[in-house]
Amino acid sequence: MTDFTQFTYENRDGVAIVTFSRPEKMNTFTPAMMDELIALFDRTDADDTVRAIVITGSGKAFCAGADLGNGGDTFNYDKRDAAEQVIVDGVRRDGGGRVALRIFRSLKPVIAAVNGAAVGVGVTMQLPMDFRIASLHARFGFVFARRGITPEACSSWFLPRLVGVPTALDWVYSGRVFDAQEALAKGLVQSLHEPEDLLDAAVELANKVTSASAPVSIAVSRRMIWSMMGAEHPMDAHRID
Repeated sequence: MTDFTQFTYENRDGVAIVTFSRPEKMNTFTPAMMDELIALFDRTDADDTVRAIVITGSGKAFCAGADLGNGGDTFNYDKRDAAEQVIVDGVRRDGGGRVALRIFRSLKPVIAAVNGAAVGVGVTMQLPMDFRIASLHARFGFVFARRGITPEACSSWFLPRLVGVPTALDWVYSGRVFDAQEALAKGLVQSLHEPEDLLDAAVELANKVTSASAPVSIAVSRRMIWSMMGAEHPMDAHRID
């Protein structure tokens, strides 16, 4: 896929800049966005001119969760078109999870530049990214319990590894929306920036961590770090397969 409809794409001297481009809809997550994000990472993995990917939003939101255009049926999988559903071994796979797992498999570092509201899948899709930086005005929310549903997009695996179990439980149980300062204090994001400086800061970070490094080394190291999170013994990191 070369023509994206849910976001714009720019290769800025080796840094792919992806900007969600439906500000009138708060960049909400749609089946089309799912398909295009998966295609995006297929593209960046295959493009040797891309060293890192920065994902941000336009307008007031990074991504304000799932598009609720179907009302109460938004989360009713039984009423979705067959084309929107993926079933593996008899289990339905949610769209956010498919995106999160594709980001997890990325060969290039991925940075979220969170410009505004990031709730629901708008925040869970960030968890498998390598770094998250945010505008001072960004807000976050794992709002699933307030919708009568459970966390998706593999977030129950990623979130406690990033911020610890007590913080993950607080955010998931309460479903409350919290500000960028709390996200920084709890380790969800690594730095805060004025809105007008956010994208430049993300590109600077992308260049800092990749410009002098071998791409294959980064790809293998990225996989090693995540894989060792669940290892039982350091010998697992010492072994050569």
